[in-house]
Amino acid sequence: MALSASQTLNFPVDRVAAVFADEAFQRHVSELVGGRLESFSVDGDVAGAFTATVVRQLPTQRLPEIARKVVGEYINVTQTENWGAPEADGSRQADIKVKVAGAPVDVAAVQRLAADGGATRIELNGTVSSSVPLLGGKIASAAEPMVGKALNLQATQAEAWLAGEIN
Repeated sequence: MALSASQTLNFPVDRVAAVFADEAFQRHVSELVGGRLESFSVDGDVAGAFTATVVRQLPTQRLPEIARKVVGEYINVTQTENWGAPEADGSRQADIKVKVAGAPVDVAAVQRLAADGGATRIELNGTVSSSVPLLGGKIASAAEPMVGKALNLQATQAEAWLAGEIN
């Protein structure tokens, strides 16, 4: 299933990227949805190319019942973001991979933080897939809206975080 989302934040790219690489912010987003941040790491300097790895334990109550029977009450989700160094205008891009432990769902996406004056346009494009024969398309289509909502929630929370409304 195709995944596409776009949102504009009223903060410059360097500040948005720094929030995405902030452990306290990632913990906040995890807890906001009833989950828990299991681990967080950043490899490299956020001012240049870096990799952020976030492992969350998330509740499954919003999944279809058939999926909950397979994965249980909680799932562990690992999100790996490989960020490139800033471009000349400050824009950045990350290759994102999401793996769900115990569930046949994978997400591969490219997230771009495009400099737009003093603002940042977040553009995300990717795919949600499942390796289950015959049911893979149904599983991916059920997961796609949840993945899209999660990524939009992160952007909305990043704006509130930067504005000092939370944290």
